Amino acid sequence: MTDASATEMYRSRTDALTTDVGEGQPIVFAHGTLMDRTMFAPQIEALQDEYRAVAYDLRARTDRYAPGYDLWELADDCAAVLDGIGEDSAVIAGMSMGGFMALRFALEYPERVDGLVLIDSMAAPHTAEEQEIYGDLVAPLDGSHEATPRELAEGVTGYLFGDTTREENPELVEAWVDRWATYPGAAVYHELHSWLERSDVTDRLSEIDVPVLIVHGEEDPSIDPSRAEPMLEELPDAEMELIPDAGHTSNLERSEPATDAIRSFLDDRF
Repeated sequence: MTDASATEMYRSRTDALTTDVGEGQPIVFAHGTLMDRTMFAPQIEALQDEYRAVAYDLRARTDRYAPGYDLWELADDCAAVLDGIGEDSAVIAGMSMGGFMALRFALEYPERVDGLVLIDSMAAPHTAEEQEIYGDLVAPLDGSHEATPRELAEGVTGYLFGDTTREENPELVEAWVDRWATYPGAAVYHELHSWLERSDVTDRLSEIDVPVLIVHGEEDPSIDPSRAEPMLEELPDAEMELIPDAGHTSNLERSEPATDAIRSFLDDRF
């Protein structure tokens, strides 16, 4: 599917460019740091015949990338997207940062959540050591409206993609590096800081009483699958699908098994 084949619109509160196709139970996809809505193109293409499949660009990919914001504000943006597409509720599918947001959306707007799909995400915060590493990585970008240096873009591929993808599909990795190197530095800085020092919501997961699918790449170099597994114990109704040979962007790197898992979840539960 190309963007030209989809309905695209800007939402008044978020300025979020949105791909919106199909009819039926809505599923709204929210991307992770450095990514954009196109990372869900395989899922949108596969689901649009049976579901209303929507993917939108979060704040960092719009002209509202500065000043700083947090995950709760991104949850408010997601609510604005639902308002904009005229849906009272939806399945919210979030990858990494999008998953951090989706959990908070479910806590803040429980009546607007039909289900959750958490892709390469977790409820716990990153460790203090990780926070320092990531913070130092983007520190030079603070306040910069120049394009992100290519060497930094190339350097973060090891966080976003698994070893198998980097070895067997370097064209995919390079295409995203090309895109990242066009982003304003401040957009990347604020995007990462929206979640870097987030609080732990593990003790609130029992409040989320909708079906949840956890999709996770077995080769995720940023969030090991073992860090997502505790959510299975705390969420009232959750299941987990591991994606072989996939890293932190598992739905993009191995789109077929990830999409099959999502479709099966939707077909069984909705």
